Amino acid sequence: MPDRHDDSPRTSATDRSVGYPMTTHPPMKDSTRAALEVVSTATLTTQLMARGLRNTFLAGLAPLNGECTRMVGEAFTLRCIPSREDVDVLSVFQDYDHPQRKAVESVPPGGVLVVDARGKTRAASLGHILATRLLRRGAAGIVTDGAVRDSAGFAALRLPTFAAGAAATTNLAQHHAVDLQVPIGCAEVAVYPGDIMVGDRDGVVCVPRELVDEVAEAAAAQDRLEDFILARVDAGAPLRGTYPPDEHTLADYRRKSGAETNSAGSGH
Repeated sequence: MPDRHDDSPRTSATDRSVGYPMTTHPPMKDSTRAALEVVSTATLTTQLMARGLRNTFLAGLAPLNGECTRMVGEAFTLRCIPSREDVDVLSVFQDYDHPQRKAVESVPPGGVLVVDARGKTRAASLGHILATRLLRRGAAGIVTDGAVRDSAGFAALRLPTFAAGAAATTNLAQHHAVDLQVPIGCAEVAVYPGDIMVGDRDGVVCVPRELVDEVAEAAAAQDRLEDFILARVDAGAPLRGTYPPDEHTLADYRRKSGAETNSAGSGH
């Protein structure tokens, strides 16, 4: 697995000069994206654990629109520090280059805005107007370990949004947006710009970009096997020999599906 201890942004000097560096990762493979659009976050966490990564699920975040939870996209990060009364005043929003607004205008199509709000929910990370702008710019979703305001609007918004709660107070009361496209912590999970954020009804998983192809392929294979196992359990089969599958069950699966599989990572 690549060394992840260097926490510097993966950017060039030219990128840094514009204030919101973009990653230079190649686009995701079509097959990888297709797999991530259907596999569960539960399966992804199992496959990541099989590769030694135990802290990839952003615990405590929930989807704000239960009818719009499936999310796949590249992380665009925004880091916040605690606000201060002499700096974070309402007039700062007259500046269109305020880091929060710049982030909204900089997330690329298909990207996911990931906000490090330090797990603080007394004030909102953002509201419905900014989220609507992200939707119209083609963003794939929003993830924050803080709160949002205008939650009724989010409940109807066709943009997957995951947050730790709702708060009516504007972000300036608790958050000072300070950095874009730097490594952050969100819900106690390390998120690097360009990592792949995957969401469903259970919540959000961060998949390291360097592992996304192999994890997506393995997760799709696991889901196919577990669909087969679930059908057997639903038909009355006992757990012994079925879950986890023994060699007889695996052989039956291969005969019926024509698929090559392995039983590693069965974890629902």
